[in-house]
Amino acid sequence: MRQICLVRRLIVRLRVALASVLLLSLAFPVASLAADKNSIIEDLVVANHILAYKDVVDGYGNVSVRNPKNPNQYFMARSMAPALVSKSDIMTFDLDNNPVGKDTREAYVERFIHGEIYRARPDVNAIVDCHSSALIPFGVTNIPLRPLSDMTAFIASGVPVFEIRDFRPAGEKNMLVNNRELGQALARVLGKGAAALMRGHGAVIVGTSLSQVAGRSFYLDINAKLEMETIALGQPVSYLEPGEGMPSSANLYRNDWEAWKNEVEEDEEDD
Repeated sequence: MRQICLVRRLIVRLRVALASVLLLSLAFPVASLAADKNSIIEDLVVANHILAYKDVVDGYGNVSVRNPKNPNQYFMARSMAPALVSKSDIMTFDLDNNPVGKDTREAYVERFIHGEIYRARPDVNAIVDCHSSALIPFGVTNIPLRPLSDMTAFIASGVPVFEIRDFRPAGEKNMLVNNRELGQALARVLGKGAAALMRGHGAVIVGTSLSQVAGRSFYLDINAKLEMETIALGQPVSYLEPGEGMPSSANLYRNDWEAWKNEVEEDEEDD
């Protein structure tokens, strides 16, 4: 009888131990998910500030990042100036570009750029829509935007131009990609590339991470300014060829990202 009681006690203890292990195993993924989401949202806020600080985006540019735990969702701030974005301003969208949950705050009308590119490009995890004045000339002329340094080797295969007149309804004068059909058309023009110009508007840049898309956006803007200065010299230009420079998949601009984060943080502390 005593042996039976001991066995029963042992079984109870084992059940308690197993229950504890189960609870811990359930808790850690939840904590990890929360940490991942918080981290990516913090980086998204930083990306907004960096690109505003570097004059790559104006008061109407926008930046997004795919949800690392749900590829059918992405994070982007509510409609506001990127320089002012905080964590509380971040919204979650599905790939139909609808806010997730009951979030009724005003969203960027250009969110269709983001959702349709994420839908068409599983390799893309971050997107920037910028209105850089240095890029505009290359979207309204026949002069192609081409790479001058290895920091922009990612455009060596070319930068297509999205001509919105080819896709919007006849008679309409809208210049914004503000619906699913235009978003899909832009995604097709972008194809497998890293960037596309939008006539009279700016450019869309994509990347595998926020650091990469921020770096690409910054150096694309620099490249446009350098190309105009170089062409003005009136001499033949030796552009990078496809395959030259650092492989685009390896160039995540991590050193730039860390330096820019520090710059922005110090500037905000001074304010």
